[in-house]
Amino acid sequence: RTEVDGKCIRVGNLKYMKENGVRADVAIPDANGAIPNYVGVGDKIVAVLYAMDNPRANVRRAINALRYDGVGDIELLTGDMAAQAQAVAEMVGVDGYQAQLLPEQKAEAVLKLQTQGNGVVMVGDGINDAPALAYADVGISLGSKSTDIAMETSDVVINRDDPMMIPELRRLARATMRIVQQNFAMVIGINTVGLRAGERTDAQHVHHPRCGELAAADGVSADGGMMNAR
Repeated sequence: RTEVDGKCIRVGNLKYMKENGVRADVAIPDANGAIPNYVGVGDKIVAVLYAMDNPRANVRRAINALRYDGVGDIELLTGDMAAQAQAVAEMVGVDGYQAQLLPEQKAEAVLKLQTQGNGVVMVGDGINDAPALAYADVGISLGSKSTDIAMETSDVVINRDDPMMIPELRRLARATMRIVQQNFAMVIGINTVGLRAGERTDAQHVHHPRCGELAAADGVSADGGMMNAR
């Protein structure tokens, strides 16, 4: 609210305008998913400014890649109004949306999915996303403009503004787990061979020249696993 040439100028949502007795003389066009900001002069609405956040590039492509990779329901949790949430949900192709959520309500939505037996991955970048990021099984902070608290509460921080990094992250996680499992199998196999060779040597009371190498192979295997992981 300000004054220009003795006239009161207000800018805000429709509720704010009604509370201050500012009315429109003509029908106001539908926002079509955009956020309307009304401009009032005196007691009349003289203009409407529409604003809308465009989804990040590649969001729809990333969602399709996740679906192809076997991810189940993908939902949009937002503090925006229902009309804006619906428009964005339709643009990016998610399964559903929940609008006008406070930070604690986003966290409650995550907890509800978990109580139904679902593993939940939460992707966000703002202060309002922090509680949900903390409660999720995996919290991912996405984007170069992520807030400090979002990054601190996340398990993974992606500094690039590219949603395609999320399916790539799943691929890297699976590859890492395969390496870990291979290393465990190698260590267990070598230890088993070493134990059996030791038992045979003890039974025969004969020192086998390779037993020392087999006993030391455990350390070699572990180092090899670390190199493989790197």
